[in-house]
Amino acid sequence: MKKPVVALVGRPNVGKSTVFNRLVGKKISIIEDTPGITRDRIYGTVNYGDYSFHLIDTGGIDIGDEHFNDEIKVQAEIAIEEADVVVFIVDGKEGLTTNDYVVKDILMKSNKKTIVAINKCDSKEAEDNKYDFYALGFDNFIEISGEQNFGIYDLLDAITEDFDKIGEEEEDPRIKFSVIGRPNVGKSSLVNAILNEERVIVSDVAGTTRDAIDTVFKYHDEEYVVIDTAGMRKKGKVWENVEKYSLLRSLKAIDRSDVCCIVIDANEGIIEHDKHIAGYALEAGKAVVIVVNKWDLIDEKDEQMKKFKEEIRNNFQFMTYAPIVFLSAKTHKRIHTLMPEIIKVAENARREVKTSLLNDVINDAYNLNLPPTYRGKRLKIYFASQVATCPPTFDLQVNSKGLVHFSYERYLENKLRENFDFEGTPIVIQFKNKGEQSY
Repeated sequence: MKKPVVALVGRPNVGKSTVFNRLVGKKISIIEDTPGITRDRIYGTVNYGDYSFHLIDTGGIDIGDEHFNDEIKVQAEIAIEEADVVVFIVDGKEGLTTNDYVVKDILMKSNKKTIVAINKCDSKEAEDNKYDFYALGFDNFIEISGEQNFGIYDLLDAITEDFDKIGEEEEDPRIKFSVIGRPNVGKSSLVNAILNEERVIVSDVAGTTRDAIDTVFKYHDEEYVVIDTAGMRKKGKVWENVEKYSLLRSLKAIDRSDVCCIVIDANEGIIEHDKHIAGYALEAGKAVVIVVNKWDLIDEKDEQMKKFKEEIRNNFQFMTYAPIVFLSAKTHKRIHTLMPEIIKVAENARREVKTSLLNDVINDAYNLNLPPTYRGKRLKIYFASQVATCPPTFDLQVNSKGLVHFSYERYLENKLRENFDFEGTPIVIQFKNKGEQSY
């Protein structure tokens, strides 16, 4: 199921950033009283009930700001184009303005589902102004206060109302894998090497690939889909509109993938942003292969390979299950080692474990290493079952999930990995009190 995209749009200083932070649950957007402070689109992920979606905060559209408006308008239009749902935020305290009509015209042309959120409805002025907004001609109006957390759950209900339809996609049995990484690590060259033909533009200029490009190819008579994504830059260093656009495309490509190949530049080594990019794949629950590219530029390869593996394991401690492949997309050396790893981790992500075997492993692990007592109580595990794949997800019925320590959860995960081949895929363990339903 694809992850829907929701865009917040509106004129400056209506409180979009406050609403963004309220929905995401973290203070990501800069909030100031100066109109136009949010000049870049800012991305976040919102989890609400059974739903998860990408949220984009856009800069305020102001026809009177000749310095920034053209750029911001383009960014907002890009965000609207990518969005499944648009939340048009207006200022109930100040009332309807000419700029609100400008935003309305953009939204009407888009034909996207639009929810008008009348913000600052905790003010006395909003009571007099709120009915004026119906002149905008939309069907869905919700009164909120981002500052006071008023009406936010009503807004979330309205946003997610049609998500089941948005997320529906035809089941595709083919393994889809994306090639992700920061700019200029050789992603497009790697895709070309896999396809063995120049289907994707290759350039030494960082950020050449703006969009995610899907290519179907055959390997050992089976069809696969490779997704070449735009290079991901740190958000603070993303300036061009098209590059801001490409980050969202890359995140959506990850969502559509079964496997993410995280490409690292062997010549430059590991930098902090490589870990951030890996974090996107981890958060999405995707199987991964770490690909060290440009290996042809390294001398004393055997010795350096051992050192590089240690460095990767030290830097990617949250992903110790990921296999590592060393290759050169340019010379095609060791390129043959990649596809078998992609296939293996995809199969591992889909692995289903028999309930009887699963309970044998969990019971043996429990009896071998009893969890510590807490205030005279000890965790008891009654029953284990696998409830999902991609990633493999396990429910453990226990006497009290409050007794679960993170170190014991990690111990159980290690035992599962020792007994079943889950190389390359994250696994999820959910502790449920006895009788608690799985959703």
